[in-house]
Amino acid sequence: MPVRIGILTAAHVHTGSYVHCLKRNPNAELIGLWDDDLHRGQAYAEKNGLAFFQKLDELLATVDAVVVTSENLRHAELVEAAATKGKHVLCEKPLAASESEEARIRAAVESSGIKLMTAFPCRYSPAFQKLVDRVKAGEIGAIKAICATNRGSCPGGWFTEPEKSGGGAMIDHVVHVADLLRTLLGEEPIRVQAQTGSNMYGQPWDDTAMLTIEFPDGIFATLDSSWSRPAGYKTWGDVTMNVVGELGVIELDMFGPAVDVYSNEGKSHVSAGYGSDMDYLMIDEFVRAVIEDREPFVGMQDGLQAARVAIKGYESARVGQPVTV
Repeated sequence: MPVRIGILTAAHVHTGSYVHCLKRNPNAELIGLWDDDLHRGQAYAEKNGLAFFQKLDELLATVDAVVVTSENLRHAELVEAAATKGKHVLCEKPLAASESEEARIRAAVESSGIKLMTAFPCRYSPAFQKLVDRVKAGEIGAIKAICATNRGSCPGGWFTEPEKSGGGAMIDHVVHVADLLRTLLGEEPIRVQAQTGSNMYGQPWDDTAMLTIEFPDGIFATLDSSWSRPAGYKTWGDVTMNVVGELGVIELDMFGPAVDVYSNEGKSHVSAGYGSDMDYLMIDEFVRAVIEDREPFVGMQDGLQAARVAIKGYESARVGQPVTV
């Protein structure tokens, strides 16, 4: 029997991709969409041929699991709502945008026993998996340092409303690479130093963010997680890592296999990727974890640990010095 899945809000830019992946998955049945913004939700449901639920409880009563694609600061609330009803959750990143939200999510999951998966599609990149394999095989010797990026254009909308997003570029883009770093190195970061700026747009939210992340064995990584690209550039898809070892260097361009078309008309960007569909692989893993009654490949702890790097990054930027993660 297919896993019955509902979408919780059409707020996030990735909602469309997840809907498309769920419709293609033979083991999933997309039941419909709920959104507290009735106009947004109804318009999205109609455009994409989905049933629209005006009441959250009505949707939760008809599904086995949900995909949370709301504004960042609603994640804890919606995870709690789903967990109370015993529904498994795939939640968009950042899983939490504050330590209080982290505590709420952890308590909801642990008390209910549901499966909570974090939306980290980069984990499913064949290029990243090959990088991990080559590092473990000792091809470049012991890792000494890593230079990474996750840059893009400003997504606008609620992403630039800190009361909904929890911040700016740093909360939006740090978590993907933070998760990759801890996966590659097999250890948790111990300290972060960050600087943020608003030099691109001159608004109260940060549009540029640079971090140095330290690990227990003395390895450090730098990360540019800025909204520093022009308006016509892609908002997402610039994940790179230069991994420096004692015997050599491995350079990763995760979204390299693609044809990018940039147009002055409407300042638009279209990307036609010809590599693996990481979103589909992620969605399929979530569906299989529910069917097989096991923990997902990327779970709650992964999401919370990666989010903590960004949360502590903001603390470091405020106090002007490194802070413990």
